[in-house]
Order: sequence, then structure tokens, then C-alpha cells
Amino acid sequence: MVVKISAKADYAVRLAAELAAAPPSTPITGPALASAQRAPLAFCENILGSLRTAGLVASRRGAEGGYYLAQPPNQITVADVIRAVDGPLAAIHGEAPETVSYLGPAAKLADVWIAVRASLREVLEGVTLADLAAGKLPARVEKLAARPEARKRR
Repeated sequence: MVVKISAKADYAVRLAAELAAAPPSTPITGPALASAQRAPLAFCENILGSLRTAGLVASRRGAEGGYYLAQPPNQITVADVIRAVDGPLAAIHGEAPETVSYLGPAAKLADVWIAVRASLREVLEGVTLADLAAGKLPARVEKLAARPEARKRR
């Protein structure tokens, strides 16, 4: 199994971090957000729409308009943002891991997929937009990222 972070999820978290770094309720335009993260504007507008639909981002129209976080950044996790644009953190053939079953020697595989999802949740639900905006991750995440094996591509 390869855990892939979609371009949409990556940009969504980056845009949300930009909004988290702004003063509360201060709108930032779509073009300014796209420029700050060197992202395609149309793609960003689509992502921001998904984040707005999920209730994570709000928008204001007009000359002083733009996007801003709809909740405090310490209450929005990276997992929340990813779910808003990509859906569940882990799915097996489009199904939740706890709903799949296997036969014979593969019988415990569902538990492996559930554990993978739990590991993803532990990290992604443990990091907030406030953490990203402050440039400081929780110690357990820093510790995981600092492991030499974490940096190996395999």
C-alpha cells in the first residue's frame, strides 16, 4: 500500500496554513493565496470552494473581500482539511477498512489497514493549522519526522 497525498490535499493544507497565518477574520484574495503558494489560481478557487462547503473557510465578497478561516486555526486539523477535499483518510477499494474481510492467510489484513488509518489519524489529527502557521509541530510528530528511516524513500 502506498499512501499518496493528492495535489489537491497538498494545496488545500498549504492554502489553509496561509489563512491560519493571517490575522483572524482578515480576508485574503484567491489570487494572493495562489501566488503565496505558487499554485494555479483556478485549482485554488476549486479547493477553497470545497473548504468553504466543509465549513472550514468562509468568504466575503467585494473590494475588501477574500477568504478567511471559519474556525480558529487551533481547532482545524490537517486531517480536517484533507477530508474536506479528498474524503476519508483511508479506503480499500472505496470502502472503509473495517468493512472489508479477507479469507485464509489474508484474514488479518483488514486489521493492518485499520492500523494504517489509525497511524495516519494520529499524525494528521494531531497537527492543527495553528501549529503549521507557528512553524512548530507537536513533539511526537517532530520525533517521527526526525527518525532517519522516515526520510528514506522506499
